[in-house]
Amino acid sequence: MASQSFEFQSPKGYRLSGRIEQPETTPRGWAILAHCFTCGKESLASVRVARALALNGIGVLRFDFAGLGTSGGAFADATFAADVGDLVAAGAAMAASGMAPTLLIGHSLGGAAVLAAAGEMPMIKAVATVAAPSDVAHVLHHFDADSLRRIEAEGEAEVSLANRPFILRKGFIDDVRRHDLEAHIAKLHRPLLILHAPRDTTVGIENAGRIFAAAKHPKSFVSLDDADHLLTRRADADYAATIISAWALRCLPPLMEDLPQVEEAHGVIAEETGKGAYQLAMRSGRHRFLADEPESVGGMGSGLSPYELVSAGLAACTTMTMRMYAERKGYRLTRARTVVTHSKRPDEVRADLFTRTITLEGPLDDEQRQKILAIADRCPVDLTLIRGSDIETSLNDSEANTAALASS
Repeated sequence: MASQSFEFQSPKGYRLSGRIEQPETTPRGWAILAHCFTCGKESLASVRVARALALNGIGVLRFDFAGLGTSGGAFADATFAADVGDLVAAGAAMAASGMAPTLLIGHSLGGAAVLAAAGEMPMIKAVATVAAPSDVAHVLHHFDADSLRRIEAEGEAEVSLANRPFILRKGFIDDVRRHDLEAHIAKLHRPLLILHAPRDTTVGIENAGRIFAAAKHPKSFVSLDDADHLLTRRADADYAATIISAWALRCLPPLMEDLPQVEEAHGVIAEETGKGAYQLAMRSGRHRFLADEPESVGGMGSGLSPYELVSAGLAACTTMTMRMYAERKGYRLTRARTVVTHSKRPDEVRADLFTRTITLEGPLDDEQRQKILAIADRCPVDLTLIRGSDIETSLNDSEANTAALASS
């Protein structure tokens, strides 16, 4: 999965640093993910949610708010209103780069920010929040009373957040107290998904209830069960991302494509030969070949294994699609070669990994090579593997009856 840097200008003049998680297939849409208070774009939840969404065809921008990570500006000068403005600027920058976002996702205080920003971003079609507060001033619960008194009295003070020191100023305190988030929610007029863990000790579940009550339909709530506030367990972050992506696809416009297409294939018949434990005679139209398992698992190694056949389909489709595209564009592609291997990742939500290595020969410039590589990610078999498909199974009763009669 491709990830690339993405920088844009804040309305206040500093540069904001982000990363775009690129889908491996044709994007179904683009999203912006706002991280939790002081977390940054490289937080575990931000990275895992963004990458899981990209696996489901939704490209994601995650960026650092001012004074965090690699973004410019000073955290001490940050305000909630500035974060909302930066989200709006992120949307404009993505649209200018051909990636207009239609989905906003926010974690914790980032969830409050996307609820406030959506009203200023007409291109946004849906909003999802994870562990978001219903009141922006809820963030003040992170500070002890002495720190708040010093900020009020002296104009600023150093506070400890997540075991890190930060300077906060009175402008931040005054700003979070003046926002009426529930009024923004009431005027959202977009599909809203609320994810929250009932045992969240940082932002209580009652916040989810107030957000849900303030929102108009369509709205949905999904419990994150025993997840913690920061989604530090991989399974919790992956579950949240899976729910968000499945829900978001119902809200995004249908995918329209103009891609090179290969001819529809004949059906394939796999029939046991009676030789060895697993050897199969494979037939498709006038083509004949063998399939088998390797000797290490009891086969004879006389043909490709099932996953090698799947890999072969991806490799062939990739190479054919690149050839069709190069000929359509008039690129001088002399020869294309694709190597595909399959492996298992037991700790991942999508355990199967197909690794594809492409070789392009010919007098091609860098732009042409990148365009050919991009179309490789959109070959029909690639799209089938990435998006998934339905399988219908039936029993051929006539064959079974014929066999029974022959043996009687």
